[in-house]
Amino acid sequence: MAAVDVRTGRELPEAVRDFIAGAGVLVIDGEERPRSSDGGVFTTVDPATEEVLAEIPQATAEDVAEAIAAAKAAHDDGRWRLLDPGKRASALLKVSDALKRASKDLAWIDTLDHGKSLRLSTGELIAASNTFRYFAGVVDKPSGVVIPSREGRFIYTDREPVGVCAQIIPWNFPLLMAAWKLAPALAFGNTAVLKPAEQTPLSALWLVRILRDAGVPDGVVNLVQGVGEVTGQAMITHPDVDKIAFTGSTEIGRHIARAAADNLTKVTLELGGKSPNIVFDDVDLDRVARRAAFACFYNAGEVCTAGTRLLVNANVHDELVSKVTAAAESTKVLPGWFEDAGMGPLVSDEQLQRVSGYVDIAKDEGAELITGGGRPDGLDAGYFFEPTIFDGVSPGMRIAQEEVFGPVLAVQTFEDEDEAVALANDVSYGLAAGVWTSDHGRAHRVASKLQAGTVWVNTWGELDEVASFGGFKDSGIGRELGPHAVEAYTQPKTVRMAT
Repeated sequence: MAAVDVRTGRELPEAVRDFIAGAGVLVIDGEERPRSSDGGVFTTVDPATEEVLAEIPQATAEDVAEAIAAAKAAHDDGRWRLLDPGKRASALLKVSDALKRASKDLAWIDTLDHGKSLRLSTGELIAASNTFRYFAGVVDKPSGVVIPSREGRFIYTDREPVGVCAQIIPWNFPLLMAAWKLAPALAFGNTAVLKPAEQTPLSALWLVRILRDAGVPDGVVNLVQGVGEVTGQAMITHPDVDKIAFTGSTEIGRHIARAAADNLTKVTLELGGKSPNIVFDDVDLDRVARRAAFACFYNAGEVCTAGTRLLVNANVHDELVSKVTAAAESTKVLPGWFEDAGMGPLVSDEQLQRVSGYVDIAKDEGAELITGGGRPDGLDAGYFFEPTIFDGVSPGMRIAQEEVFGPVLAVQTFEDEDEAVALANDVSYGLAAGVWTSDHGRAHRVASKLQAGTVWVNTWGELDEVASFGGFKDSGIGRELGPHAVEAYTQPKTVRMAT
């Protein structure tokens, strides 16, 4: 392709420029602090241009302790949990409305910080708004029950907020993941300390300011920034944290679970995936090819539910692989502010090196590179990587077993239904899976056998706030969103009364 200046069209709205200029703060007990306790900082970089966006205070263990103390004080005095439920719901509705009003500017923030297209960022902002609206509607829904007992006794149950929630979110969907964590926690009366990923720290501050303006009291939501080894570690080991909610890698999830055990802290962990996308030979291959490409290359493959294993019936293997390859090769890899950007850059140079390393491993292990495999020609900067497809992938290869977290598709072939299920389940993960077939009996039969927390049939990637989300096996513990969120952010109490 012809040389492309990645800065073309990067004219930022005034509100975005002003926000970034003042984004280097922590928020503790309602106070925006431009400096951490030791003055340490880190930088966040635009992955499309490799230019520094902002310098952010690196929260120390001391800063984290202050944030947790503020959240604990806010929980103990009841300024939020004891507030009239209607007022709490009203505040969350105001947050929902404010996110929609700010969606164009906020989309720029996540596009600059992560690299995704403005179109994707805008869609995620709407989803975040919908998440707050949904949980505004369940503020007063948790209820207990009266339990029949013997004469002279009255037994009932109630549900109470768990307390101080340490919430650690990933860099692939910055604002949306903050909404997924904060909306249910606040709906059920908890307080929170939120740590965004150090790669994408910006939009969380905008959200915290929206929460403040909507009437959420000081101390209820606190924002600490920094790397996991310092800031995150201080959060997960603090004895006054009642609940840890983490989304990220399985490796870090295991570390958090071990740390949480020392204080018997409750956890929900939404971890990695290596999701199979199973295609039988009775489907519209054009439609499947488009969706299979989307499943793997959406958000540059930086998605825990990405359909990175395409399991294809041998009867349609050649035709489908050809069509998916055409879809991959027609995807325009460009900065997110280009109108025709089909895929933006990876989030960081570290991630670029990780993805490149897995491509080399796949080649060494004998997989056949069909398309992609490197940086696209013509871009003068940025952490861009081509949509990549490997065929002839066997179950023991690392790209069939390990989460690459990039736009790399591994194609495997099966002969019958039993083999398809066996291949699909032959990994340590169990977050998501897909089944493509026109046989409804087969669809239900296969879905019931797949070891995955979410199974899509004749579609891929549809998630929203009304359905619970989480994984089997190494993909996590617990569920978020939907009706199961009440279990994640409340705890039951039984009261026994002698009358």
